[in-house]
Amino acid sequence: MPDTLTIRVAEPSDLLALDALFGRAYPRLLKADYPPSVLVTALPLISKAQPQLLRSGTFYVAETGTGWLVGAGGWTPRRGGGIGDIRHVVTDDRQTRRGVGRAILTRVIADATAAGLRLLDCKATRTAVPFYRAMGFAEDGEITVSLRPGIDFPAIHMTRPL
Repeated sequence: MPDTLTIRVAEPSDLLALDALFGRAYPRLLKADYPPSVLVTALPLISKAQPQLLRSGTFYVAETGTGWLVGAGGWTPRRGGGIGDIRHVVTDDRQTRRGVGRAILTRVIADATAAGLRLLDCKATRTAVPFYRAMGFAEDGEITVSLRPGIDFPAIHMTRPL
């Protein structure tokens, strides 16, 4: 883990730093598990921070003591049913396997549990399946996520009871 790591609620002012993080990390992290034909269409869509997430209060950033954003992720509740959707969990590609993702997802799980949710639902990249599995998620099978009409992204559906 970086020297000092703080997990805090994301703010709208984090937008540019998150765009930079997503834009740098996703191409490098996903390269081994997706063909270029998928990445060329998907990366421009998934590598942008979503302003509504930054205002949700349930999306977090991980930053070092120097203010460097090294990870992000969160959850959003579904209407009714006690289910939350995991959103945009990513670690800086230069900081993987140092506990950043674990720290973010631990916060997500704690806050979702405190909010009364009973299940977390995740559309994981192929790359992230071992991470989510280690965090208690179970695989439910392959799915296709429609990013836009005509742009599909292969993923793995995973869930974790709370």
